[in-house]
Amino acid sequence: MNDVSRPVILLVSETRGAFLRDEFGRYARDYDLRTATTVAEAERIAKEVAGAGGLVALFVTESTLPDAGVFEAFGRLRAVVPTARRLVTAHWERFRVDADALRHGLANGKFDAYLLMPRGARDEEFHTAITEMLSDWGSTVAAPEVDVVRIVTPYVDSLVLALRDFLDRMGLPNRTYAPDDDAVAEIVADVVDPAYPLVTAFDRAPVAVRSVHDLAITVYGQPGDIDVDTVVDLAVVGGGPAGLATAVYGASEGLSTVVLEAEAIGGQAGTSSMIRNYLGFPRGISGMRLAQRARSQAIRFGTRFFTGWPVTGLEPGRAGAPHLLHTDGGDLRARAVVIASGVTYRKLRVETLEALTGSGVFYGAAMTAAREMADQDVYVVGGGNSAGQAAVHLSRFARSVTILVRRAGLAETMSDYLVREIEYNPRIIVEAASEVVDGGGEGRLEWLGIHRITTGQVERRAAGGLFLLLGAEPRCDWLPEVIDRDEDGYVCTGRDTARRSWVDGLPPPGLATTVPGVFAVGDIRAGSMKRVASASGEGASVVPLVHAWLAEYD
Repeated sequence: MNDVSRPVILLVSETRGAFLRDEFGRYARDYDLRTATTVAEAERIAKEVAGAGGLVALFVTESTLPDAGVFEAFGRLRAVVPTARRLVTAHWERFRVDADALRHGLANGKFDAYLLMPRGARDEEFHTAITEMLSDWGSTVAAPEVDVVRIVTPYVDSLVLALRDFLDRMGLPNRTYAPDDDAVAEIVADVVDPAYPLVTAFDRAPVAVRSVHDLAITVYGQPGDIDVDTVVDLAVVGGGPAGLATAVYGASEGLSTVVLEAEAIGGQAGTSSMIRNYLGFPRGISGMRLAQRARSQAIRFGTRFFTGWPVTGLEPGRAGAPHLLHTDGGDLRARAVVIASGVTYRKLRVETLEALTGSGVFYGAAMTAAREMADQDVYVVGGGNSAGQAAVHLSRFARSVTILVRRAGLAETMSDYLVREIEYNPRIIVEAASEVVDGGGEGRLEWLGIHRITTGQVERRAAGGLFLLLGAEPRCDWLPEVIDRDEDGYVCTGRDTARRSWVDGLPPPGLATTVPGVFAVGDIRAGSMKRVASASGEGASVVPLVHAWLAEYD
């Protein structure tokens, strides 16, 4: 009973514990199945597991419990193990009675999923939901059982966190080892005067890396591997939702397609811990998983990806001649180019905090860093969906999460489902009319100065983490001036382009730029909606325009 070597699935049922244990039997090899008949007993078991250093992966309860309502039960269990996923399995005869109340709780984030109990053997719909939840838990909480990339370092600094974040977003299981760990003794022994961090990927020789760029080369190779004598039909700059959708639809329709991504596949959306309002994923999906599935889909149709290499320049072709894209690892010629390079988070521009970036201060959700926030008081700055998703994810680890927004609240800028989930989360506090103006610490973040806009007062608060999701700035300094941009730097397309560039009084097609054969989709495009679904839609919609352009010169 005290073995904590395997994560626990805790089944709570007064009358159907044996049935649930039998149904979950297929997971017994990798998980420790435990049962309780009351919430009080489940609470005791969870405390024992946590106290012994073990992990609870999943709480499973019936829709009715003998000593507490479901919502109260999950509140108590969540207080003991906030990282565990929470599932209600309602019996079929209770479906009509419980459904409305359970849906309300699900919408407000009181638990993660609501399923009807299996009615027979091999209910794979039921088990698909279970494995998705366990997979989500495993990718964000537990250390991987098997690693394909090993980072060897005597310290964890901002670079190591950035390397781990890149690998997590690329879906590559990884671990960090101290140089004296027996598991990496042979790796270190073979290196003369090792410079840390050392990285070994897929059992290849270790390499000292100084940047995420170096890591990308170590794992994926250089873009110089592109055959520069080949002109591809379509080059996509950026691997976020818009770029991935472009690649899937372009390659599936027979276009030779290459994607160049400066960082990890997925863009900003790839850092989202859970996207709950994306069509077709009723239980939600993490940005990383959505991006990896789209990447696999694009590869299936023949797309080639080159990751970790930013495009540094674009030379437009004339009269149907190929466009030339420059990277530090090689050039690429393409008949059509789709700009999907997205945006970056706006800087806070507080010098003392900028100096601590990566050491308690992070731009974006930084899912890897969330694990480092255990028992810390954490602050999130931003009022959009990305900020809300980051806060919910951080609340699984941090002691408290405070969202700071300059506005009067979140309702104007955040989706309603997230606002309600945040309101019902006891670990998250929203402080309106507030902004960060100062902060510091010895080597890492220790405190923040928070300005109350309505009173003018500045409060000093202890802080273990600051996550900045401040809005967007376009990534297009590599584009030539001939491509029209608005006053904020976003790429103009269609009717938003300057009239002087129109031909015979007609604007370019809806997603076309002022350079024929060059298109823009997603967040980089002026007037875009800044949503994953709309970015994906633009990626699909641009492909017919690419076909029409290519047809002119076939």
